[in-house]
Amino acid sequence: MGNDGNFVTQARPRLLVVDDQPTNIQVLYQILANDYQVLMATSGKQALALCENKQPDLILLDLIMPDMDGYEVCQRLKKNTATKDIPIIFITAQTDESAEEKGLDLGAVDFISKPINPRIVRARVKTHLMLKAQSDLLRSWAYLDGLTGVHNRRYFDEHLNVEMGRAIRNNSAMSLVMLDVDFFKRYNDRYGHQAGDDCLRRVANSLKNSLMRPGDHIARYGGEEFVCLLPETGFAGAMQLAEQIRKEIIGQQIEHADSSVAPFVTVSLGIGTKPENIAGNASALMHLADTQLYKAKEFGRHRIFGAELNTSGKS
Repeated sequence: MGNDGNFVTQARPRLLVVDDQPTNIQVLYQILANDYQVLMATSGKQALALCENKQPDLILLDLIMPDMDGYEVCQRLKKNTATKDIPIIFITAQTDESAEEKGLDLGAVDFISKPINPRIVRARVKTHLMLKAQSDLLRSWAYLDGLTGVHNRRYFDEHLNVEMGRAIRNNSAMSLVMLDVDFFKRYNDRYGHQAGDDCLRRVANSLKNSLMRPGDHIARYGGEEFVCLLPETGFAGAMQLAEQIRKEIIGQQIEHADSSVAPFVTVSLGIGTKPENIAGNASALMHLADTQLYKAKEFGRHRIFGAELNTSGKS
């Protein structure tokens, strides 16, 4: 999905072919390359890295490989939140039912026997890509906030852990921006809940207008509170974005006669950043951003407070 909460389909689905024999990879490549973007891996370790970074839509996985066989690769992919939903088709010369049963128990969706039949491969791939597209669409709806159209808290909670894991592995920075609509209860009391709903939609649209990178995520965290997840963004970048959001929202000039800080709707923002080469964890980063948001409200609202995790990974 894109950062506007809409489901995005690729023009050419991305397949990953995993086999320790390059000649076998070449056969599958020739069968599939006209219709799909084909990635290739010759080991289980390489396959896991590609899945993490490239997110293929489907994996064609050889069962028998040295060092790490197809079963173990499948098992690791299914345990990883970032890769667990990628369908896996095992390619194997084995014909016994126990091997197939084990693979299906581990989460594979299908088996294709060697020697390869091109028509069968194309048909199976097409079927499972269609099923995945339908599943992705249903999942995207489950991850949307019905009022504002941005992601919901469930989506955010899952992706926070995924992005934190990636940031730790890559020693990269990551930031959170938490924001709260100032005096929103007063707004609802004066203008009514329908106007309050419209106000939240306009705030969400302001956030979408401010976040330009596909990898950034916006979510409605609850009530009048929103959160922005910013992978590969350091403290200075997050603070700059927060200021842009603050200006964008007051620039909407949504009337708020009962606000104590401005005649229009404003927001308070808190930033938490995991710097490069600091481990940290998702809960510590959330706590830091939440603490900074509390400070912004405590010191008068309509302002920004931020901080970085320290060398121990704590706020």
